[in-house]
Amino acid sequence: MNQKHQRTLQAIFDEPVKSNLPWRDIEVMLAAAGAEIGEGAGSRVRIALNGVRAVFHRPHPHKETDKGAVRSMRRFLWEAGVMP
Repeated sequence: MNQKHQRTLQAIFDEPVKSNLPWRDIEVMLAAAGAEIGEGAGSRVRIALNGVRAVFHRPHPHKETDKGAVRSMRRFLWEAGVMP
């Protein structure tokens, strides 16, 4: 992962939880970490990383991820063994 991906990963684990992370930055960071990203129905995104699977919803109409989704992403990354 490059420096931008590392910053995105760190932002996910920062306290207090951020609510202004662009979803696209998170998806690019996941791909760089080796995640398999698939499309689901509607705005669903299926992600598999290090044997851990999860389904997330792309935020819309805004591009930024809300705090609840950031917490869920943090838990997913922690379970997959990916931490800053």
